[in-house]
Amino acid sequence: MRSHTTFRQLEIFEAIARLGSFTRASEELFLTQPTVSMQMKKLTEAVGVPLITQVGKKIHLTPDGQHLAQATREIFSTLDRFTMSVAERQGLKQGRLSLVAITTASYFAPRLLGEFSRLYPGIDVSLRVTNKEQVLASIADGLDDLYFVGQPPEDIDVVATPIMDNPIAVLAAPDHPLARRKRIPLERIAAEPWLMREKGSGTRNAIERTFTGHGLNIHPRLELGSNEAIKQAILAGLGISALSLHALALNQPGQFAVLDVEHFPILRHWYAVYPAGRQLSVVARAFLDYLLAREEIAPLPPSGKRPARAKA
Repeated sequence: MRSHTTFRQLEIFEAIARLGSFTRASEELFLTQPTVSMQMKKLTEAVGVPLITQVGKKIHLTPDGQHLAQATREIFSTLDRFTMSVAERQGLKQGRLSLVAITTASYFAPRLLGEFSRLYPGIDVSLRVTNKEQVLASIADGLDDLYFVGQPPEDIDVVATPIMDNPIAVLAAPDHPLARRKRIPLERIAAEPWLMREKGSGTRNAIERTFTGHGLNIHPRLELGSNEAIKQAILAGLGISALSLHALALNQPGQFAVLDVEHFPILRHWYAVYPAGRQLSVVARAFLDYLLAREEIAPLPPSGKRPARAKA
């Protein structure tokens, strides 16, 4: 006799299908890998057909698995609409808010969510911080309420609302020779050894556009995968970089020198996005309205000069 499919099994399967990994699914759901594997085995027995094939470390959905993944998303969407209708009847006393943020938004996203939770303690909130690729995949799946990104996706139809300034400034170690210079020419700073994020990073693209727009190129000395790694490399004297000033939120004042460079800071924005055509839940709309009503002042460098706007 076949066992019945459970909601938890579908939740695990959806995570595996979306993330392409048993390991990532177990981490996201706070489950052990043996538990994930066992539930997937039970799900496969319940539906009676293979759902996943594995070649080496890579997993692929079978045609039946692809159909089930789509059906699972439709089930979750229906449940979300039901939750939305309940929340509408109950106001903001109860409800659920699910957010996904790109890694660099981790400097401010938990604080915003914490402030909102204190205003509405009955709301069950969750925040998942992950890399750019996974955020884009999550937006395409549309299983969460809102997504924090530094640049709206170009190949996914979304509604993007700017919620906060994101100034990018040139940072150096406090004892760097240029730390006390004023109005450093772009040509001079281009000659410094640069520490950069990986290719495709929105911050890196903005920096490179600023230099190429003035006929200059910079050649990275090191490419690093996170802002924290770049900050450590700066303090180790390996070079300079340009990062969001929000990245200094947890550092002591004076730990880094914010260089006074022509055409910097570059003003970008943080965006809250959601798939176009989707109706936001009452809770998600309330959170977005809360973000827009806040008088958030972006951190400014010691010069206090107005940031240059990044070109689209």
